Amino acid sequence: MALIVQKYGGSSVANTDRIKAVAERVVATAKQGNKVIVVVSAMAGETDKLIRIAHEITDAPDEREMDMLLSSGERVTSALTAMAIQSMGYKSVSFTGRQVGIITDSAHTKAMIERISAERLVKAINEDKIPVVAGFQGIDESSDVTTLGRGGSDTTAVAIAAALKADLCEIYTDVDGVYTTDPRIVKEARKLDKISYDEMLEMASLGAKILHGRSVEFAKKYNVPLVVRSSFNYNPGTLIIKEDEDMEKIVVSGVAADKNQARITIMGVPDKPGIAANLFDAIANANIVVDIIVQNISSDTKATDISFTVSKADSKKAFEITKDVSDKLGAKGVNMNTDVAKVSIIGVGMVSHFGVAAKIFETLAKEGINIMMISTSEIKVSCVIDVKDTEKAVKTLHDAFNLAK
Repeated sequence: MALIVQKYGGSSVANTDRIKAVAERVVATAKQGNKVIVVVSAMAGETDKLIRIAHEITDAPDEREMDMLLSSGERVTSALTAMAIQSMGYKSVSFTGRQVGIITDSAHTKAMIERISAERLVKAINEDKIPVVAGFQGIDESSDVTTLGRGGSDTTAVAIAAALKADLCEIYTDVDGVYTTDPRIVKEARKLDKISYDEMLEMASLGAKILHGRSVEFAKKYNVPLVVRSSFNYNPGTLIIKEDEDMEKIVVSGVAADKNQARITIMGVPDKPGIAANLFDAIANANIVVDIIVQNISSDTKATDISFTVSKADSKKAFEITKDVSDKLGAKGVNMNTDVAKVSIIGVGMVSHFGVAAKIFETLAKEGINIMMISTSEIKVSCVIDVKDTEKAVKTLHDAFNLAK
């Protein structure tokens, strides 16, 4: 007997027929003698609808109230899924994040999980009930509802699996697994049988929308085996596990692209110690994640330009903060470019192979694609380029590294 956590995304529970299909899969897993905990997202399009309604009320919705509003989508799905399971003759009960004891910090709309009590989940399982948890949400120490940000239901599922030491966490979506790149861009993209936590973490943070990055961090930290697979068929998915020797033989595992990027540049900043700290402290205090940072120092002046990237969702707030800091520092000005994208190559094999970065730059240069910013780690190289070149860059890099084979 195994304890399995199954998470179903918005497309998997998009309507009542899909919810019934999910219930059938859950019951089939239970019939095999497994204990099952289900985590669900809001029905496809529901979160976007709620966001749209909020902005019809006000241009700047209060973040606490947004959490109250957006958490309702998952609560609807969890209740309907429990009903569907009950209709098949199995006991089931739905829970909110609050009811299962998911405690977070107070960063509304992008909260971080601090702990999970899970007492009611354990009690339900011991009573042979199938718990259905509303993903994406929790409460802070003040008992205010919080949400975990886009893809937060993945994080909910993995965190519950870690807290209860589940044998497996299955992430069900509308694709068969993790591919070498987006199959909608490159039709020859190949599904991977397995991938390391580190590679998946890079893919998630670099634009691959298969899994939420924080969910992979949880899985790696607590060694939770993950499987990404489709809820629309019974094909085997992609296993996400610790790095092994076979993975190291493959130089590059995938290409990721992210159009949800904005580049902000603060120009003519005095070249003094502490300047960058002042800027990025202010941005960090607004709970904004900065990605790539490049600082250019002129050889004939005592001034520097600092460029950095943030998500488009945070770009307006980051731009205003940067303008405010710019005025205080005596900089010459600030500009923002939202017509940029980030294209990345990922692979644990890059650690022991040379020439990968050179091949990336050569490939993009042959296609006339200009690189604005570069960021590297042991297992990835990322380039910021013009958004109009995104698809071309992905296709040529995928081909250059023979990822279809």
